[in-house]
Amino acid sequence: MANTYTQIYIQRFFAVKFRENKISEEIRDEVEKYICGIFNHKKQSVLAIYANPDHIHIFFCYRNLQISIPDLVKVVKVESTNFINEKKYLKTHFSWQEGYGAFSYSKSQKENVIKYVLNQKEHHQKQSFKHEYIGFLKKFEIEFKNEYLFEFFE
Repeated sequence: MANTYTQIYIQRFFAVKFRENKISEEIRDEVEKYICGIFNHKKQSVLAIYANPDHIHIFFCYRNLQISIPDLVKVVKVESTNFINEKKYLKTHFSWQEGYGAFSYSKSQKENVIKYVLNQKEHHQKQSFKHEYIGFLKKFEIEFKNEYLFEFFE
């Protein structure tokens, strides 16, 4: 029986609905651990994760090709939303905004991307999420229309 071998590194990020600051420092660690558990259950390997108050970055090695990236995003969003709401971490309902960004990297970029994701707190003291996201779209030469981007409230 032949085996399939892959090494695909992807950084994904998506935003909290209405870009509200709902992921506080008090719950950040639990949310990150839970999301890592979802990835592990789906046989994916998280290399770095950082939940900002209004969006999250996840850098992972995409190994299990039995689940598509859109399906993986859907599972992560649904299950983490349910987790946050069932734990009653917030006084109001939590949900993720529609859409996401997914960007691929080579193995030689792996350590730099891990550092970038883990340095999010400091990074966003200098740059907004909107500026960061549009920068990614331009860097990766992805055509986009402003009206289809995340809802940015600044």
